[in-house]
Amino acid sequence: MNDVVVRAARRGDLPQLTDLYNHYVETSPATFDLEPASLDSRRRWMGRYADTGPHRLLVAIDGGSIAGYATSGKLREKPGYLPSVETTVYVHPDRVGCGIGTLLYAELFAVLAGEDVHRAYAVIVLPNPASVALHARFGFEARGVFREAGRKFGRYWDVEWFERPLP
Repeated sequence: MNDVVVRAARRGDLPQLTDLYNHYVETSPATFDLEPASLDSRRRWMGRYADTGPHRLLVAIDGGSIAGYATSGKLREKPGYLPSVETTVYVHPDRVGCGIGTLLYAELFAVLAGEDVHRAYAVIVLPNPASVALHARFGFEARGVFREAGRKFGRYWDVEWFERPLP
Protein backbone atom coordinates (compact mmCIF):
# COMPACT_ATOMS: atom_id res chain seq x y z
CA MET A 1 0.00 0.00 0.00
CA ASN A 2 2.99 2.29 0.54
CA ASP A 3 3.59 2.36 -3.20
CA VAL A 4 0.13 3.74 -4.01
CA VAL A 5 0.12 7.40 -5.06
CA VAL A 6 -3.05 9.49 -5.17
CA ARG A 7 -2.97 12.40 -7.60
CA ALA A 8 -5.15 14.43 -9.93
CA ALA A 9 -6.15 12.52 -13.05
CA ARG A 10 -4.33 13.27 -16.29
CA ARG A 11 -5.44 12.91 -19.90
CA GLY A 12 -3.19 9.88 -20.30
CA ASP A 13 -5.22 8.09 -17.60
CA LEU A 14 -8.34 8.14 -19.75
CA PRO A 15 -8.07 4.64 -21.30
CA GLN A 16 -7.57 2.98 -17.91
CA LEU A 17 -10.31 5.10 -16.33
CA THR A 18 -12.67 4.09 -19.13
CA ASP A 19 -11.81 0.40 -18.78
CA LEU A 20 -12.32 0.52 -15.02
CA TYR A 21 -15.68 2.26 -15.33
CA ASN A 22 -16.82 -0.09 -18.09
CA HIS A 23 -16.07 -3.08 -15.86
CA TYR A 24 -18.76 -1.78 -13.48
CA VAL A 25 -21.13 -0.90 -16.33
CA GLU A 26 -20.96 -4.50 -17.55
CA THR A 27 -20.89 -6.37 -14.22
CA SER A 28 -22.51 -4.29 -11.49
CA PRO A 29 -25.55 -2.18 -10.65
CA ALA A 30 -23.17 0.33 -9.00
CA THR A 31 -23.78 2.51 -12.06
CA PHE A 32 -27.04 2.64 -13.94
CA ASP A 33 -25.27 3.13 -17.26
CA LEU A 34 -26.38 0.20 -19.41
CA GLU A 35 -23.85 0.41 -22.26
CA PRO A 36 -20.07 0.67 -22.01
CA ALA A 37 -18.70 4.21 -22.31
CA SER A 38 -16.62 5.27 -25.28
CA LEU A 39 -13.33 7.09 -24.89
CA ASP A 40 -14.97 10.15 -26.43
CA SER A 41 -17.83 10.17 -23.91
CA ARG A 42 -15.40 9.69 -21.04
CA ARG A 43 -13.22 12.51 -22.40
CA ARG A 44 -16.25 14.80 -22.05
CA TRP A 45 -16.89 13.38 -18.56
CA MET A 46 -13.28 14.05 -17.58
CA GLY A 47 -13.64 17.65 -18.78
CA ARG A 48 -16.08 18.33 -15.91
CA TYR A 49 -13.24 18.13 -13.39
CA ALA A 50 -10.32 20.45 -12.64
CA ASP A 51 -7.15 20.51 -10.55
CA THR A 52 -8.66 23.26 -8.38
CA GLY A 53 -12.14 24.00 -7.15
CA PRO A 54 -14.80 21.68 -5.80
CA HIS A 55 -15.05 19.33 -8.79
CA ARG A 56 -12.14 16.93 -8.67
CA LEU A 57 -11.08 13.65 -10.23
CA LEU A 58 -8.37 11.81 -8.32
CA VAL A 59 -6.71 8.53 -9.23
CA ALA A 60 -4.83 5.98 -7.14
CA ILE A 61 -1.77 4.74 -9.03
CA ASP A 62 -0.09 1.49 -8.05
CA GLY A 63 2.78 0.17 -10.13
CA GLY A 64 1.88 2.44 -13.03
CA SER A 65 -1.73 1.24 -13.18
CA ILE A 66 -4.92 2.83 -11.93
CA ALA A 67 -6.12 1.05 -8.80
CA GLY A 68 -9.16 3.29 -8.44
CA TYR A 69 -10.54 6.79 -8.74
CA ALA A 70 -12.72 9.20 -6.79
CA THR A 71 -14.71 12.20 -7.93
CA SER A 72 -16.54 15.17 -6.49
CA GLY A 73 -18.90 16.62 -9.05
CA LYS A 74 -21.96 18.79 -9.37
CA LEU A 75 -24.89 17.60 -7.34
CA ARG A 76 -27.32 19.28 -9.75
CA GLU A 77 -27.02 21.81 -12.55
CA LYS A 78 -28.75 24.79 -10.92
CA PRO A 79 -26.27 27.33 -9.48
CA GLY A 80 -27.82 27.28 -6.01
CA TYR A 81 -26.46 23.74 -5.63
CA LEU A 82 -22.82 24.75 -6.20
CA PRO A 83 -21.83 24.46 -2.50
CA SER A 84 -22.85 20.77 -2.65
CA VAL A 85 -21.00 17.95 -4.41
CA GLU A 86 -21.77 14.35 -5.21
CA THR A 87 -18.86 12.04 -4.49
CA THR A 88 -18.11 8.61 -5.82
CA VAL A 89 -15.37 6.00 -5.73
CA TYR A 90 -14.58 3.16 -8.13
CA VAL A 91 -11.89 0.62 -7.24
CA HIS A 92 -10.26 -1.78 -9.67
CA PRO A 93 -11.83 -5.22 -9.09
CA ASP A 94 -8.42 -6.73 -8.30
CA ARG A 95 -7.88 -4.10 -5.57
CA VAL A 96 -11.25 -4.18 -3.78
CA GLY A 97 -10.74 -4.55 -0.02
CA CYS A 98 -7.15 -3.25 -0.10
CA GLY A 99 -7.84 0.25 1.25
CA ILE A 100 -7.79 2.04 -2.11
CA GLY A 101 -11.21 3.63 -1.54
CA THR A 102 -10.08 4.87 1.86
CA LEU A 103 -6.92 6.43 0.40
CA LEU A 104 -8.88 8.12 -2.36
CA TYR A 105 -11.56 9.54 -0.08
CA ALA A 106 -8.97 10.74 2.46
CA GLU A 107 -7.22 12.75 -0.25
CA LEU A 108 -10.46 13.94 -1.84
CA PHE A 109 -11.80 15.32 1.43
CA ALA A 110 -8.42 16.86 2.24
CA VAL A 111 -8.48 18.87 -1.00
CA LEU A 112 -12.16 19.75 -0.60
CA ALA A 113 -11.46 21.17 2.88
CA GLY A 114 -10.01 24.26 1.21
CA GLU A 115 -12.93 24.76 -1.16
CA ASP A 116 -16.34 26.42 -0.85
CA VAL A 117 -18.18 23.14 -0.29
CA HIS A 118 -20.86 22.85 2.38
CA ARG A 119 -22.17 19.30 1.86
CA ALA A 120 -21.11 16.10 0.13
CA TYR A 121 -23.64 13.53 -1.03
CA ALA A 122 -23.27 9.96 -2.20
CA VAL A 123 -25.81 7.69 -3.86
CA ILE A 124 -25.28 3.97 -3.29
CA VAL A 125 -27.14 1.20 -5.06
CA LEU A 126 -28.25 -1.40 -2.53
CA PRO A 127 -27.07 -3.82 -1.39
CA ASN A 128 -23.47 -2.62 -1.20
CA PRO A 129 -22.20 -3.09 2.37
CA ALA A 130 -18.59 -2.23 1.46
CA SER A 131 -19.56 1.15 0.00
CA VAL A 132 -21.94 1.90 2.88
CA ALA A 133 -19.10 1.11 5.34
CA LEU A 134 -16.62 3.30 3.44
CA HIS A 135 -18.99 6.25 3.45
CA ALA A 136 -19.81 5.77 7.15
CA ARG A 137 -16.07 5.75 7.91
CA PHE A 138 -15.89 9.22 6.33
CA GLY A 139 -18.80 10.64 8.29
CA PHE A 140 -21.61 10.17 5.79
CA GLU A 141 -25.04 9.54 7.28
CA ALA A 142 -27.96 7.83 5.58
CA ARG A 143 -30.68 10.24 4.49
CA GLY A 144 -33.18 8.09 2.64
CA VAL A 145 -33.83 5.17 0.34
CA PHE A 146 -35.46 5.53 -3.06
CA ARG A 147 -37.18 2.20 -3.67
CA GLU A 148 -36.67 0.55 -7.06
CA ALA A 149 -35.21 3.78 -8.46
CA GLY A 150 -33.22 2.12 -11.24
CA ARG A 151 -33.46 -0.91 -13.48
CA LYS A 152 -30.51 -2.97 -14.63
CA PHE A 153 -29.87 -6.66 -15.34
CA GLY A 154 -33.60 -7.26 -15.56
CA ARG A 155 -34.47 -6.08 -12.06
CA TYR A 156 -35.14 -2.95 -10.05
CA TRP A 157 -32.64 -1.63 -7.51
CA ASP A 158 -33.02 0.57 -4.44
CA VAL A 159 -30.63 3.49 -3.98
CA GLU A 160 -29.72 5.13 -0.71
CA TRP A 161 -28.65 8.75 -0.35
CA PHE A 162 -25.94 9.69 2.11
CA GLU A 163 -24.86 13.14 3.32
CA ARG A 164 -21.75 14.53 4.95
CA PRO A 165 -21.21 18.11 6.17
CA LEU A 166 -17.93 19.69 5.12
CA PRO A 167 -15.99 22.47 6.85
